[in-house]
Amino acid sequence: MRSEQEMMNMLVDFARNDDRIRLATLEGSRTNKNIPADKFQDYDISYFVTDIDSFQGNDQWIEVFGNRIMLQKPEDMELFPAELGNWFSYLLIFEDGNKLDLTLIPINEVEDYFAKSDGLVEVLLDKDTLIKNEVIADDRQYWIKKPTAREFDDCCNEFWMVSTYVVKGLARKEILFAIDHLNEIARPNLLRMMAWQVGSEQGYTFSVGKNYKFIDRYLANEDWEVLLSTYSENGYKEMWQSLFTCYKLFRKYSKAVARSLGYQYPDYDEAITKYTEYVYNSLT
Repeated sequence: MRSEQEMMNMLVDFARNDDRIRLATLEGSRTNKNIPADKFQDYDISYFVTDIDSFQGNDQWIEVFGNRIMLQKPEDMELFPAELGNWFSYLLIFEDGNKLDLTLIPINEVEDYFAKSDGLVEVLLDKDTLIKNEVIADDRQYWIKKPTAREFDDCCNEFWMVSTYVVKGLARKEILFAIDHLNEIARPNLLRMMAWQVGSEQGYTFSVGKNYKFIDRYLANEDWEVLLSTYSENGYKEMWQSLFTCYKLFRKYSKAVARSLGYQYPDYDEAITKYTEYVYNSLT
């Protein structure tokens, strides 16, 4: 596998030697000092170009980056509509295991790019001194944020309401429906609440990572193991147990957040729990 230095030298040299590229930036985890470096990190690169059509017209220019095993051009797909406007991206996986996410951006959209930035940006090359102020990568946008009373209540409301869809799916023997609602909506709100409790205990000055991937660092080992058990979903018995376990965890963490912030914990927890137990018992 090519080293980080080899990859970065290649990417910057290519930009430096192509007159159409006026500005190059690095984004994502490689700019974040709080993320442990490893070989699986993508190289998230943006080139700001004067003639984007000349790049899109022929893919031969990307051969310089190495032998690849996979190429995806998200803005050139029919099943998944483009979302980047005038920007165009190339996702490349190389034979040596490196992955490059390369985005071409029209040079006249520099201001728009920085306005939309999440803060994790480093300027690699600026041929025309377009960037007047120093750019320092910062993950502040991803720090745990103290919830307002309304946000806290909304999270509780969404968790308990959507849990009834899980119940309905299990009662109807529609396990994929139930799994989707637990995975896509209910558990993410449980994780949101757990992160809020972490913040209330340890301060709102750090991130628990994308998809809460670092939250285990801040949870009691017992709670982490209990949370992992809710991902057992390979049958109806397991799904029911996962749902009830999510209930217990959500109740524990949301009540803790409510106490910490002086918010009111909703009383519909008890009603929804009784409803769930009633449906469950009627099926057994």
